Amino acid sequence: QQQQQQQHQQQQQKQQQQQQQHQQQQQKQQQQQQQQQQQLQQEQKEQPQQQQQQQKEQQLQKQQDQREQREVVLPNVNSGRDDLMDVDAPTNGLPTMPASKIAERDPNKNHANPDVSEDIVSTRPLSFEAESVSNSTTVAINAPVSSSVEAVLSAPQQPHIIVNEPPTRANGNNTWHQQQSQPSPPATSSTVIPLPSSSAKNSNNDVSTAAAPSTILQLRKHTSEIFMCSWNPVYTHLIATGSGDATSRIWSMAGPTAADGFADSILLCHGEPGQKNMDVTTLEWSTDGAWLATGSYDGVARVWSRSGQLLHTLTKHQGPIFSLKWNRANNFLLSGSYDKTTIVWNITAGSGTVRQQFSHHKAPALDVDWKDDDTFASCSTDKVVLICRVGVDLPLRGYTGHRDEVNAVKWDPSGNLLASCSDDCTAKVWDFESGKTEPLHDFQSHQQEIYTVKWSPTGPGSKNPSRPLLLATASFDGSVRLWSMTTGSCFRSLSRHTDSVYSVSFSPSGEYLASGALAGQLYVWNVWEGRPITSFRGEGDIFEVSWNVEETRVAACFSSSVVCVLDFHKK
Repeated sequence: QQQQQQQHQQQQQKQQQQQQQHQQQQQKQQQQQQQQQQQLQQEQKEQPQQQQQQQKEQQLQKQQDQREQREVVLPNVNSGRDDLMDVDAPTNGLPTMPASKIAERDPNKNHANPDVSEDIVSTRPLSFEAESVSNSTTVAINAPVSSSVEAVLSAPQQPHIIVNEPPTRANGNNTWHQQQSQPSPPATSSTVIPLPSSSAKNSNNDVSTAAAPSTILQLRKHTSEIFMCSWNPVYTHLIATGSGDATSRIWSMAGPTAADGFADSILLCHGEPGQKNMDVTTLEWSTDGAWLATGSYDGVARVWSRSGQLLHTLTKHQGPIFSLKWNRANNFLLSGSYDKTTIVWNITAGSGTVRQQFSHHKAPALDVDWKDDDTFASCSTDKVVLICRVGVDLPLRGYTGHRDEVNAVKWDPSGNLLASCSDDCTAKVWDFESGKTEPLHDFQSHQQEIYTVKWSPTGPGSKNPSRPLLLATASFDGSVRLWSMTTGSCFRSLSRHTDSVYSVSFSPSGEYLASGALAGQLYVWNVWEGRPITSFRGEGDIFEVSWNVEETRVAACFSSSVVCVLDFHKK
């Protein structure tokens, strides 16, 4: 009986063990089922996110492909100077510029405008070409010093005249003048050129704001894309342009409206015919309007008089110059270059010399801006913003808040707040007087890179001190945003553009803002109402927009080698 009881107990224990194993197997199966359900739920939850991420990556890749079609990466700054301008040099992931800007060109071919005529050419003091009424005869004259451009231009019914000095330069190189075998249309007979209908190219929403063709003057003399345009701040009938054809031009408007046309243009040559990589990358008028500074892809800065005389040739940089700025006193010219340095040049009527070279950036310097007459900010692809002062060896301050290359820096009218923008899709405002290295404002609403920033001419230190200070940011996401310094938030989002916005410019009163984008879209906005009041679509991409001092005209320069000047009336 005892043995039977033991056997019975063992059987019971065995059954219990089997039951436990069965329960464990059931629990394991349940856990596996739960895990599978959770995994399925997670996959279902992540699937939309993955789809969104894939769509976003596809969109970014598409945008990148579009940018790569327009841009080419600059060569390695560590290569020799002769190789520095070689478009086939290694890229190394350095900053980009438009591909057509450094593309190889046939110097004997007019790429954009077969009807372009020669005009006043300036390669050195008193060396220029002047054009008058059309005539097949070409006459060469050695003019005395007292000869004037105006005298040549005002002579009626005269043959095309070339006025120049012997073809020599201070550096021993021969100057050049490209004479035409065919007659040129007179500069003084410029009229409004008929344009494609803006309403036909703009969306239906832009029909009501489209600029009338009669209010648009096209300046067609450059033979390659135009990167910069700037109105003279004092002699307000003059506008300067810089182009990939290795020239700048100073245009003189014949009157206050497009119907008046332009009187003449002075051609400022930066290289010999056929010479590569002499593109004019930046330019700026002095505050008194007397001098024009130009920077080019060959690393040379030049200072010209407003009449087109070459005053100074500044050769210290070892790479392309990206930015030039005069201080308010006009005694210092500041340059930022691909060679990682910034230079302060001491400029007088008789000489242009290096005052101080700053070598604190670890990568190309993209932009510079004066705080006052001896303190300035610079930014670089090294993601750093530096504050330096003439006469001081080390930077006063360094701002390291950006996570990608910094594209632009601008001081507000008071000289206390510094704005910077970056490829990290943010714009930051730094309070210099506070001494803090953290940004006062960190604006993060843009979805793509921010190319430039501009302060409104309002608030403390401006001519409109009673109006609130605003900051405009232009982004590759196609939007322009206006930020209030009073609230530290977005005041307006202007989203009419359909492509990357490269340039914005406040009108002198601060009431209006012009914005230009790729695909040739130009809008003039009422800042306080946030609505477009004028629109225009030209051929090619817009690289720069600029207001005249009277707030009556807006200029935009295009990749199609055209400058469009729009008449503006307050609405």
